[in-house]
Amino acid sequence: MIETKGLTKRFGTLTAVDNLTLKVNEGEVFGFLGPNGAGKTTTVRMLCCLISKTSGEARIADYDVGKEADALKIRKLIGLVPDTVGLYDDLSAYDNLDFYGKLYGCTETQRKENIQRFLTMLGLWEKRDAIAGTFSKGMKQKLAIARALIHEPELLFMDEPTANLDPESAKTVRDFILGLKKEKKTIFLNTHNLDEAQRVCDRIGILSTKLLATGTPQELERALSSGGGARRTVVLLQEQATDAMLAGLRQLTGVGSVTVEGNKLDVTLSDPDKQNAAVIEAIVKAGGHIQSVTIAGASLEDVYLKLVREGGS
Repeated sequence: MIETKGLTKRFGTLTAVDNLTLKVNEGEVFGFLGPNGAGKTTTVRMLCCLISKTSGEARIADYDVGKEADALKIRKLIGLVPDTVGLYDDLSAYDNLDFYGKLYGCTETQRKENIQRFLTMLGLWEKRDAIAGTFSKGMKQKLAIARALIHEPELLFMDEPTANLDPESAKTVRDFILGLKKEKKTIFLNTHNLDEAQRVCDRIGILSTKLLATGTPQELERALSSGGGARRTVVLLQEQATDAMLAGLRQLTGVGSVTVEGNKLDVTLSDPDKQNAAVIEAIVKAGGHIQSVTIAGASLEDVYLKLVREGGS
């Protein structure tokens, strides 16, 4: 569905996207993770034919990004939820969607059916006649998602769709994405929300101007654990951890960090298989009573932070 080879964008002396080679399959939800300024939005704008590429190749379906004759065909094929919603605030929710449906050449029947369908799915049908300018940020974001889908595109780009939303609105948007996923809709999702990416994405790419890694969340986690990345020992105690336990653990060789959550200790180690005996001994010596000890692999957060830090060095 999407394929790029060496895709690059420069703004003067600034390289925003550097030699991006990537493939997104039809029917998958692909998450693009990266910090602010990593080039995620620039990539989406190039793929949506909103800005030109500096060099490299990119194709959407059978069309060439950057080829003038294909640009309009690509725009008909895709939907975009941008980082700023850009609605007509003086029109109702219904009229906003009806206007964009007309621009895409949807018939009156298609417009009516899709407006009702998507507003209902997003919990906005009862607000269809309300002026968009009176909507909350979360409601506007949901309306922007409906707008992007009004012409039933084959590919949906979403740029930080839950950014700055309250938890309830963010959950509605995530659930909606999961609903589209069940329909085998191809979705390219820009986000820096690791939990969101892990919940909804089939595969993930981590970008920091350059593409640092791609794979399923599980593949990325396994790669870091097997490659000498940080692993964790999780110790469940019968009581809360004491200062003496923490002090004892932090004196051990090979301990990276120790975090406490209630009666749970999370200890980062270089080699838990060899170091767990010393961890247990230090806790017992400090008066702790252990219920269980488990070894946890690298989390997606561990993978992300390691790759971004190394990529920026």
